[in-house]
Amino acid sequence: MTQSDTVLVTLADGVLQLVLNRPDKLNSFNEEMHMALRAAFERAHSDNSVRTVLLTGAGRGFSAGQDLGDRDPRKGGPAPDLGHTLETFYNPTLRLIRSLSKPVICAVNGVAAGAGANIAFACDIVFAARSAKFIQAFSKIGLVPDAGGSWHLARILGEPRAKALALTAEPLTAEQAAEWGLIWKAVDDEKLLETAHALALSLAKGPTRGLGLTKQLIQAAATNSLDQQLDLERDYQREAGRTKDYAEGVTAFLEKRPANFRGE
Repeated sequence: MTQSDTVLVTLADGVLQLVLNRPDKLNSFNEEMHMALRAAFERAHSDNSVRTVLLTGAGRGFSAGQDLGDRDPRKGGPAPDLGHTLETFYNPTLRLIRSLSKPVICAVNGVAAGAGANIAFACDIVFAARSAKFIQAFSKIGLVPDAGGSWHLARILGEPRAKALALTAEPLTAEQAAEWGLIWKAVDDEKLLETAHALALSLAKGPTRGLGLTKQLIQAAATNSLDQQLDLERDYQREAGRTKDYAEGVTAFLEKRPANFRGE
């Protein structure tokens, strides 16, 4: 994996912690940070010792989205191909997050704007500091929501709220985001990382394959019919029932002791 100080990566007790680390730029994305984050999620896919991912940001913000410093129209030159930027950098990472068969927890420690907000929404469980704000900032510079934002907002909030957030770029507080179902919980700022890390550790000790199948099952429900979903439940339950963790879970229940899941 390519090492970069733009994303700080640590692995301990099954939790792969990723810290976006350009605090002087509110953790806005440049190419180096894009590639470092993608490499980290590729590691999460391939490394069996990783059982949960925890994503957060350094400094006073989670991520301000794309770094616009290299896109100053005053410098002249052709208009940028932003579709290429999405296809090359954002979309592969979003697909890695959504397809990862392990839980991804996000701790939003401050402002999450543009693609920064939408990367957070792509994670499985999102905590946000009470001081955090989510902003669909695209309309302020003449762009459309990206990094999966239009998909998540429309499905979670419905058209009226999704359109209003995207068209007005009005900031959404952490507490309002939790009330609307965009995130899991808003927590006190000083307890954010502690709370998110505690859950990450708990999930890392869980039945990893069963948790991954649960994630995939719920994601599939957005586009499946009931019949398709029933069939998928059948198939995934069959697979989960053949894991060692299932056998351990039942044994522990019958023996009235805590289960010792190994992610197998």
